[in-house]
Amino acid sequence: MKYVFYLLLIGLFGYSVQSCKKDEGTPPVINFRTGPAYTSSDVTVAAGDTLLIGIHAEKAEDEDVLKHFNVSYTVDGGSSITIDDFDLTVDDEDDFDVDYSFTAPEAGHAYKVTFTVTNSDDRTNSVSLTLTSN
Repeated sequence: MKYVFYLLLIGLFGYSVQSCKKDEGTPPVINFRTGPAYTSSDVTVAAGDTLLIGIHAEKAEDEDVLKHFNVSYTVDGGSSITIDDFDLTVDDEDDFDVDYSFTAPEAGHAYKVTFTVTNSDDRTNSVSLTLTSN
């Protein structure tokens, strides 16, 4: 009988240790908004043209709400420069939409713009596109 008791005790201990593992979580979802007014993929345009880029982000799991948003860019593959970086409000923790207006760079340069969202588990997801001008 002692043997069965010890096996049961070991089994319960193993179950409790297994259930205490940290949830790895799922990264949030982020996509470009699409439609006739939006730029949602790599594009070459005339220098000085104005482009509208829209972002839609949403949580991937009920408990892991959206917490932070960042927009950065690089010029011709150089160092990253932050355009926008902020914590999201309670109103935006389930889903978040934002539009940015960009002016195409001077001719001969490529700007890679990256949009990143972070959830409450510190999991991130990003989308990016390259604006090139001629």
